[in-house]
Amino acid sequence: MVQRARVVVVGAGFAGLAATKELARTGALVTLVDRNPYATFQPLLYQVATAGMGASDVSYPIRAFAARWPNVRTRRAGLSKVSAGERRVEFEDGSGLDYDYLVLATGVTTNWLGVDGARENALPIYSLGDAAAVRDRLGQRLEDTALGRRQSTHVVVVGGGATGVEMAGTLAELRRRTLPLTHPEITPGQTSVTLVERFDHVLAPYKPRLRNAAAKALRKRGVELRLGSTVAAVEPDAVVLADGTRLPSDLTVWALGVTAPTQVADWGLPQGMGGRITLTAALNVPEHPEIFVAGDLSGPPAPLPQLAQPAIQMGEHVGRQIAAAMRGRPLRPFSYQDPGIMATVGKAQAVLQLPNGLTVHGLPAWLVWIFIHVAYLLGGRNRASVLLNFFWRYAGPRRSATSVSQ
Repeated sequence: MVQRARVVVVGAGFAGLAATKELARTGALVTLVDRNPYATFQPLLYQVATAGMGASDVSYPIRAFAARWPNVRTRRAGLSKVSAGERRVEFEDGSGLDYDYLVLATGVTTNWLGVDGARENALPIYSLGDAAAVRDRLGQRLEDTALGRRQSTHVVVVGGGATGVEMAGTLAELRRRTLPLTHPEITPGQTSVTLVERFDHVLAPYKPRLRNAAAKALRKRGVELRLGSTVAAVEPDAVVLADGTRLPSDLTVWALGVTAPTQVADWGLPQGMGGRITLTAALNVPEHPEIFVAGDLSGPPAPLPQLAQPAIQMGEHVGRQIAAAMRGRPLRPFSYQDPGIMATVGKAQAVLQLPNGLTVHGLPAWLVWIFIHVAYLLGGRNRASVLLNFFWRYAGPRRSATSVSQ
């Protein structure tokens, strides 16, 4: 009897799920490992952070995902060690798994960039727990301001990429459309939303036309833009810029930069920029060709944007290459097919840039943005719930624009 290959996939993000789906078709014994029992749809975390959606809307049980295939198992554990020479991974709970092929898709973590006080006083928005923490802190700040226990709820978002722009735009709409009804005790002067970006524009990967459209839409919603500004320090009640300016901040959201977790250095695998694992064109490790890396932790010869589409395509590619290796076939280099990039600023306003140079902004781009994001969600219930939440938040009563779901 021929022994089936053992494949361990660590990480249930976009890359890990895509790799698992491909590998499930091979008949290999696949084990999907993640420290959480759910997969998170990261592009919509800002909606959870601003109380537009509940945590269950953007998460999906990993066991339910794996149940589609009889040869896929799951394990809830955090990776602690990779013993490449022994072809074994160890977990934080003391257990381990032997493998014939390993897929590392653990993702990355927040990069505080050495900014004084950032880790202690700012909140990131990279995980479901992060988003819930931002939501809870925001809700408490607003409640305290309404009851007179605080003087203000000023929010500073650090980082003018897609996450920062989406967060700032949604907060500004919440401030202008919803708070006057839900928190009538708070005056407009007691709240503000400020976006800080070190470049002189937001959305650096986009064409100038779209950058300008996004900046205009943010300003129209009442966001104060601090472009060309570098953060020197984050204090409990302020963000200090490099020129000495102090921006009052009752809640600082860190949407700037990611890096590989520090423990990756202990795995004995080659690392490059940002701590990412250095790979061949086929997305495996040169010294250990049975180890593949996909998603944000990967360092392929040609750098890729850290977005959902590259992660999904890398995961699919890795799954196909392991299938080829099991059959004794040569590995093929990874080729990214760019579908374009998009970001939303708020109601009826998004920017869309296609690889052929075509740019779209406004309502058409916003509708495309909603359709794409809903389509990529796992589970029919989640897709229906998110679509309903979008409609309710942006077309329903203003007082109903927030969620109480945990």
